[in-house]
Amino acid sequence: MNSILITGCNRGLGLGLVKALNNLPQPPQHLFTTCRNLEQATELQALSQEHSNIHILEIDLKNFECYDSLVSQIADVTKDAGLNVLFNNAGVAPKSTRISATKTQELLDTFQTNTVVPIMLTKACLPLLKKASQANANESMGVKRAAIINMSSILGSIESNKEGGLYPYRTSKAALNAVTKSMSIDLYVNRILCVSLHPGWVRTDMGGNNAPMDVQASTTQIVETLSQFGETHNGGFYQYDGAKLPW
Repeated sequence: MNSILITGCNRGLGLGLVKALNNLPQPPQHLFTTCRNLEQATELQALSQEHSNIHILEIDLKNFECYDSLVSQIADVTKDAGLNVLFNNAGVAPKSTRISATKTQELLDTFQTNTVVPIMLTKACLPLLKKASQANANESMGVKRAAIINMSSILGSIESNKEGGLYPYRTSKAALNAVTKSMSIDLYVNRILCVSLHPGWVRTDMGGNNAPMDVQASTTQIVETLSQFGETHNGGFYQYDGAKLPW
């Protein structure tokens, strides 16, 4: 792929994806990464100093008025090539579990970050994604042409829910899965691939210390899986190794 935008790259899976992509024999020509606070994203800054293909964009994704500026910055770099991949990775996972502990503001904040932001950022980036799809019309559907990858979770699976609870997180990710399905239908005419992806249970600030996978194991497999996605995967829900998941 020529270019990819990944949100939430100051730590965890976002940072891991940046490393995994740059470890490829042929890394993306342009790797756009977002963070809320540039001063706190010290490891990301260090990577950008080592790799000239990494562009850091400081933005609070809940500030929707800043999206036009973000898109303009990307367009200034990619020009006629557009943006091949939008990876909606940024997310939050509230600690509350049972309905008795669930708070209204917590629900609203989680939905805004996990569901509303991916929708509105995708809307803003559509001109760039369409441009990439047109520029790579000889490629089949996939990340080499144009793709939207929404970082979901198996906890967003309604069918797999056997434990209950986790209302803010489960519902926001189930909604994100619905978003992915609608995008896959709406953008099929533009040959833009849309997929929901579960990264596995990973040892991050969100996943906790008891998670069985480390960031490197998850993100290395995610990057490999991305390269295998094609038209048959459009609108689907998959985990890091490409296995199909139940809605």
